Amino acid sequence: MTSTTNDPLDFLNNSQGIQTGAQTDLIQKLLYEIIRVKELITYYDSIPNGAGQLGSSILNELVTEAYNSLVNYDTVLMKKYYDLLLNCD
Repeated sequence: MTSTTNDPLDFLNNSQGIQTGAQTDLIQKLLYEIIRVKELITYYDSIPNGAGQLGSSILNELVTEAYNSLVNYDTVLMKKYYDLLLNCD
């Protein structure tokens, strides 16, 4: 995995329309975890002979559900998927 110096969520810090607070913090943290786990998915996909396919498919499902919780603005599910993604490696 490569690390970048650019913050992929920098637009959240510069946006005038986003309110600060606990919900915004949860959204930002969940977005960071989604990005981090997507990098893990590319790692699992690169394992030879399809050895990482099970891990990749599980992580893909978690990312999809986490994204859906953001779209639906369901803070209970956001917290759940944040905790799940936080423990993915």
